[in-house]
Amino acid sequence: MTNRLRTEIDQEEETDIAAEKKSTEIPDNFWMKFLTKGFITTDDATRALPFVVFIAFLAMIYIGNRHLAEKNIRKIDKLGKEVKELSWGYKVAKADMAFKSTLDQVAQRTDTLGIKESILPAQKIVLKEDVQ
Repeated sequence: MTNRLRTEIDQEEETDIAAEKKSTEIPDNFWMKFLTKGFITTDDATRALPFVVFIAFLAMIYIGNRHLAEKNIRKIDKLGKEVKELSWGYKVAKADMAFKSTLDQVAQRTDTLGIKESILPAQKIVLKEDVQ
């Protein structure tokens, strides 16, 4: 260290500190110029904050509504498949019942109970009215 006056040392330290401050300042890129020196100032940004929050809230509602709609569509598709399956089950049961109600099938099932098919044709019952 050389013999210098204290004022010279203080001035030199101040210039070093100023140089360090300049190096730690925010860089002058496009976005910083746009936000600080452009048409959007911090006052404008703070005044627009409620609107931005409102738009974000609407976006969240939109996303939630979309999820709910997709969930309902999946449920509708699932119920449609279940209806088709039940429809096929109904058609199979109906065809089975039609088959079991044929004359031959009824005769086979009643034969085990001891009931047999009549060989004689059906007779017509006629009532005579008494006229007075």
